[in-house]
Amino acid sequence: MAFSNMRAAAEPMPMPAGTASQSDWRTLARLAPYLWRYRWRVGAALLMVTGAKLSNVGVPLLLKALVDRMNVKASDPLALVVVPVGLLLAYGLLRLMTTVFTELRELVFSKATQGATRQVALQTFEHLHSLSLRFHLERQTGGMTRDIERGVRAIESLVTYSLYSIVPTAVEVALVLAILGTRFDAGFVWITLAALGAYVVFTVWVTEWRTHFRVEANAADSAAHNHAIDSLLNYETVKYFGNEGFEARRYDESLRRYQRSRLKSQSSLSLLNTGQQLIIGIGLVAMLWRATAGVADGHLSIGDLVMINAFMIQLYIPLNFLGVIYREIKQNLTDLHRMFALMDRPREVADAPGAPDLHTNGPVDVSFEHVDFAYESNRPILHDVSFTIPAGRTVAVVGPSGSGKSTLARLLFRFYEPQAGSVRIAGQDIRGVTQASVRRAIGIVPQDTVLFNDTIAYNIRYGRPAATDEEVHAAARAARIHDFIVSTPRGYDTVVGERGLKLSGGEKQRVAIARTLLKDPPVLIFDEATSALDSANERAIQAELASAAQGKTALVIAHRLSTIVDAHQILVMEHGRIVERGTHLQLLAAHGAYAQMWAVQRSNQHNPEAN
Repeated sequence: MAFSNMRAAAEPMPMPAGTASQSDWRTLARLAPYLWRYRWRVGAALLMVTGAKLSNVGVPLLLKALVDRMNVKASDPLALVVVPVGLLLAYGLLRLMTTVFTELRELVFSKATQGATRQVALQTFEHLHSLSLRFHLERQTGGMTRDIERGVRAIESLVTYSLYSIVPTAVEVALVLAILGTRFDAGFVWITLAALGAYVVFTVWVTEWRTHFRVEANAADSAAHNHAIDSLLNYETVKYFGNEGFEARRYDESLRRYQRSRLKSQSSLSLLNTGQQLIIGIGLVAMLWRATAGVADGHLSIGDLVMINAFMIQLYIPLNFLGVIYREIKQNLTDLHRMFALMDRPREVADAPGAPDLHTNGPVDVSFEHVDFAYESNRPILHDVSFTIPAGRTVAVVGPSGSGKSTLARLLFRFYEPQAGSVRIAGQDIRGVTQASVRRAIGIVPQDTVLFNDTIAYNIRYGRPAATDEEVHAAARAARIHDFIVSTPRGYDTVVGERGLKLSGGEKQRVAIARTLLKDPPVLIFDEATSALDSANERAIQAELASAAQGKTALVIAHRLSTIVDAHQILVMEHGRIVERGTHLQLLAAHGAYAQMWAVQRSNQHNPEAN
C-alpha cells in the first residue's frame, strides 16, 4: 500500500486495549475544536464527497442499462445508435461528476486542514518555549522534533482519511446494499454483509496485534534520530577524540533495531493485506456465482451480472482503502497523542491568573530575601541567601564553581522559583508578575554564548527586533566588534554558523554584549561576560560594560577578581551561602576567603608557569 511507506511515529508504551481506545477518543476530542472553527467548510466538503459517492453508485446502474439496451433489434437502427450513445454520454458525465465533486472537496477543505495543522503546530511550539529550563535541559531535541513533525502530519491524515473517507464509504455501502436488496433477493445482501463484516473484524484484529511492532519501530527511529542529531551538534568533540567510527557504530546499532522492527511491521502488514484480499476475493466469487446462476436461470439479465460485478469492484476499492484508513488512523492517533502529550507537559514556572506586568520606571532595585533553592530535593544549592542591589548600583558575586553563583541569575530570570524566600525587582515579588515582563527588564551576557545560525546583524538585533541598522551598528561599536564585522567580506550579513561556531569565543561574546546593549534593560547580568576575551580586549570591554552599567542595576558573576574591584559590593559565596560581603578594599582588609582568592590570582598572574 502507498501508506505503508510513511514514516514511523514516536509511540508511548503499549496500553491495554480499553485504555488505548479511551486515549484515542480523547485525542480526537482534543483535535475537534481546531476543526470547529472551519465547520462550514467541513459541512460543504461532506456534501461534495456525498455527491461524488452518489455519482459513483450511478455508474453500475448505467452499465446495466447500456448492456441490456444493446439487445435492441437491428431493424431499429435509430434506437441501436441513439440509446447507447445517450447512455455512454451519461456514463461519462457521472464519471466526470465523481472527479469534480472530489476536487471541489479538496478545494473547499484544504484551508481547514492547513489551518488546523498550523494552529496545533504553533501552540505546541509556543508551549515548548513556555516550559521551564529544567524541561529544556532534560529534553532530547531530535526525538522531540520528530514527535512534532509526525504529529503535524497526523492531523492531515486523520482529517483526510477518517472524516472524508469513512462516512462516504458507509454511505456508498448502504446505497449498494439497498439497491441489491430491492432489485434482487436477500442472498446478495447477506453475502455482501458477511464479506464486509469478516473484512472489518480481520482488519481490526490484525491491526491491534501488530501495534507493538509499530511501537518498537517508532522507539528505534527516535533513538537513531537522537543519536544522529546529538553527534552532529557535537561534531568537534567527536573529532577531538577521533570517535567517528564509534559514532557510526552507535548510529548503525540504532538503525539495525529500527530495521528489525520495520521488517516485523512489514511482514505483519503483508499478512494483513493478504487476508483482506482473500476475504474480498471469496465475497466477489460468491456474488458472481450467484449472479451467474441467476442469468442461467433466466431471472437475471447480462446487464444485472455486469452491474453486480461493477458494484463489487466499486465496494472492493473503498473497503480496501478502509483497511488502510484504519491502520493509518491508529498510527496517526498515536502520533498526535504524542504531540498532545508535549502540549500537556505542565509548566514548572507559570504565571498566576491575571498576573500584572512588572512595573519599572528608571533604575530599579533587586533583592533576594532568605532564598532557599534546590534543583533536586536531595541536593540543595542555595541556603538562606539575602542581599540587595540598590537601584543603579553594581553587585558582584564570586566564589568557587558549584557555589550557586549562576543559580542567582536563573532565579532572577524566573527560570526556576525558590523553595523558600522571594526574589524582588522594584519591590515586586517576581512570582506575582508575568514572566515576559520580568525578562524584558533584564539583559544578560552569559558565559557560554549561543548564537542563531543566521547573520551577525540578526543575532545583535535579537536584543530588540525592531531596532534600526544604525542602532545595531552603534551597539556593535560599543561592544568593540564593529571593526571586525565590517572587515569580513559580507559584513553584518555574515552567517555565524550552527550555534555561532564560525566565530571565535571572544567574537561570540562581543556579539552577546552588543545584543544586550541594544536591548538596554534596567537590570543587567554579566555572567563571566569577559571570560573568553584576551587581556587587552578584556580591559577595553570592561570599560564599555562599566559605561553600559551606569545608571543601571547590575549583577556581575565573576571568576577573575580583577574585573569586579570597582563593584559597589562584592558577595563571596561558598556551598550556597554568602560567607563574606563588602567592597574590594573591605574584603582585603578582612583577610578572609576573598583575600585568599585575590592572593592566589595575583600569584598566578606573576607566575604564569604555575598555571
